[in-house]
Amino acid sequence: MGMFLGIDTSASGLTAERLRMDVISNNIANANTTRTENGGAYKRRYVVFEPRERQTQSFEESLRKAMGANQKIGEGVRAVSIVEDTEQGPLFYDPGHPDANEDGYVEKPNVNIVTEMVDMITAHRAYEANSTAINAAKAMALKTLEIGK
Repeated sequence: MGMFLGIDTSASGLTAERLRMDVISNNIANANTTRTENGGAYKRRYVVFEPRERQTQSFEESLRKAMGANQKIGEGVRAVSIVEDTEQGPLFYDPGHPDANEDGYVEKPNVNIVTEMVDMITAHRAYEANSTAINAAKAMALKTLEIGK
């Protein structure tokens, strides 16, 4: 396994969680937006991740495959897309509102602040875990360099 594979894997997690926090922040900022550029209320967005795959196969992976081991080495994560939630937001009656429909109802965004805050805490903790893993890998590399002294 490469010396920097752990750092690279955690770095991909940092990047992914940062994007997730940005999307969540955007959802919170638009929690009361009833009119968007596309028309209608703001729709909640979320990030879809998938495992990242290495383009080349290392000697260790070739050896594992030859020995019949199915254990796969983690390669990190990448964001595939940012998806808009299609669920309708709650309606409230306000016939004087400029965004009211013909029945006098206005659609609010489908953003639940509690859900967004829980997602933000989860993303923050995942970001911290990846940061801690990078720091541990750096410390191990520094200790390795001290062996020859």
